[in-house]
Amino acid sequence: MIRLGLRLAVATGREALVRFVILAAAVALGVGLLLCTIAGVRALDAQTGRGGWVRGEPAAGAPPADPVVWAARWDFFDGRAIERVEVGVTGANPPTVPGIPRLPDPGQYYVSRALHDLIAAHPADQLGARFPGREAGIIADSAVPSPDSLVAVVGRTPAEAGALRGAHEITSVSTAAPKISTAALDLVLSVVAGGLLFPVLIFIGTATRLSATRREQRFAAMRLVGATPRQVTRLAAVEAAAAAVAGTVAGFALFPALRAGMAAVPLSTERFYADDLAPGWPAAVLVALGVPVAAVVAARLAMRRVRISPLGVARRVTPKPPRAWRLIPVVAGLLELAYFIGRTPETSNGQTAAFLPGFLLIMIGLVIAGPWITMVGARLMARRARRLPTLVAARRLADNPQAAFRAISGVMLGLFVVSVATGVITTIVNERGIRYGNLASVTLLQQFGGDGGTVPDGLPDRLRHIEGVTFAVVLHDNPDNGPNDPSSIVACADLATIPQYGRCAPGAEYAQIWNNLVGFDRVRTGAGAATVWASSPVTAAQAASMKVDTLVVGFDGTTAAHERARTALEVAFPDFEVPPGTDVDYGNNSRTQLRLFQRLADVIMLFSLPIAGCSLAVSVAAGIADRKRPFSLLRLTGVPLRMLRRVVGLESAVPLLAAAALATATGFGAAQLFLRAQMGYTLSPPGWSYYVPAGLGLAASLAIIASTLPLLERVTGPETARNE
Repeated sequence: MIRLGLRLAVATGREALVRFVILAAAVALGVGLLLCTIAGVRALDAQTGRGGWVRGEPAAGAPPADPVVWAARWDFFDGRAIERVEVGVTGANPPTVPGIPRLPDPGQYYVSRALHDLIAAHPADQLGARFPGREAGIIADSAVPSPDSLVAVVGRTPAEAGALRGAHEITSVSTAAPKISTAALDLVLSVVAGGLLFPVLIFIGTATRLSATRREQRFAAMRLVGATPRQVTRLAAVEAAAAAVAGTVAGFALFPALRAGMAAVPLSTERFYADDLAPGWPAAVLVALGVPVAAVVAARLAMRRVRISPLGVARRVTPKPPRAWRLIPVVAGLLELAYFIGRTPETSNGQTAAFLPGFLLIMIGLVIAGPWITMVGARLMARRARRLPTLVAARRLADNPQAAFRAISGVMLGLFVVSVATGVITTIVNERGIRYGNLASVTLLQQFGGDGGTVPDGLPDRLRHIEGVTFAVVLHDNPDNGPNDPSSIVACADLATIPQYGRCAPGAEYAQIWNNLVGFDRVRTGAGAATVWASSPVTAAQAASMKVDTLVVGFDGTTAAHERARTALEVAFPDFEVPPGTDVDYGNNSRTQLRLFQRLADVIMLFSLPIAGCSLAVSVAAGIADRKRPFSLLRLTGVPLRMLRRVVGLESAVPLLAAAALATATGFGAAQLFLRAQMGYTLSPPGWSYYVPAGLGLAASLAIIASTLPLLERVTGPETARNE
């Protein structure tokens, strides 16, 4: 029976072989993406755990060791964050730290490979001078989150390290992952996985229905000549399992190429190590066994009509029309999201458990509700039909909306996920995003915080002589700082040298100004040369005895000048609490996360819509092939070929457009509920970056439908009516 099933799968003509290849390709794509999704979640956990030691938390049950003073800080270089740990060893037996043979002594430091390469590629006055002493070695990759991670462990004396903010003594170093959960990113990855896998699963389901009518007739004929239901079921299972096994093997073979692509793209703001992108043996075995088993189960379900009776295929009746209850899962998913408005769980894991089921329920509900929406649209089209092709297409859609919707369900799910992702990302950017003007990006701040600081004599002059530096201005804390007043004061003589930031009132000696010189509005373009800052009653004599709030350094906008000035400030103030940086530097972390979410949305659009288009093409072609005899008879009765093409085009285009409208509206509705529940935001309308790709995706889908219409002429000749 197995041998016969394999022959039926690949050796009964070109049609069977094409179906086998398409089904195996669909399974291979699904298996490859499923393995990538599992590997991505595992890699995220591994990436988070690799850098856990940087926090300097004590490890439970560690062997006794001499205390070490530990202070974790951060820094910047060309828009990239640097994790920097300052350590002061107090004895001959310090605790061990992952990735290095021993903690560095004063005048030594260890760096990650990426930071080592960065230091080597730039002059010392741009980066290397920030790390006193000599490089003692490179931190092993096993202790660094990513190949792109910039990490340094710098040796200090215990007194120097102890003077830094956040310094503490430890006798052991924990390598456990941070307690901060990655559930938020896991939620995004889960939605992305759904957006990729649902269209693939639909593609697989569509491929299994290629030549479905012919296969059912063949199995029914076997029943008529004496085959038992069990034998027919086994044949169908063998046929499906053969393609599924071939596709699973191909999917595992495809995974290394997909993994290489994932390793090259910073999906979590930094690249993954290729070795971390592994699904693990339990998951791999589950996928390898589960996919063929699922294919066999699907084949058994597909043969249920043939098992009932050998004449079950011939006695076709119009299926029952779908009912409005199919909307219940969609409504339930939306209500589930709405329930958490004002009731958002406090933990990340709780938020994942709250929102993910709602999104998945909506996605499943859209597939369930699609046939009912198609039927309603078909009935409306029939009532307004004025031409025969429209009426025929509407009646066929109304008679079997399930088959019509099946062709476009992948496109609908792709549009839903893209609409949710774009709606959420656009709103977050509008609410949180800060637009930086030219001045904000060339204004470097050394903030002293707390009770202020002291600027060494001559330092501003030395800074002004650095190549690319345009000015250096000292700001003092504003003693009359009210709730809405600027935080600092500046000498009018200094402000006169940088007129692009504004000017003082006539006769004023000092003026009130923001410590970044441009203000803290969401649009930080600077006040402008015409701005007159409010006067301050502080005199020069009083300012001389005041602590410095901020040392502001301007530069010409080049990376070299930016990093020279930053390095000079760090050398002058090695115990900095906040690293010197521009507003653009300080806002880089939030922008990086927004870029991450936008990249994931682009991944969904890039992959899901083409996959859905493939599903649409296969479904339309399969529908034409299954109905070639009725179409041939219609041509024999005098129906023009162009009319049949209009019928097929309308049968595919009408549900496509209706489902696209439903998916878009539901996606934006779900995004609005999520934003209100999680962040208290109101959905912002997306821009052209959504409508243009979505419109192009729909246009491509319509083009795919049109590309299958020439098939009608090939399969509806008189010989088809005679031979069938």
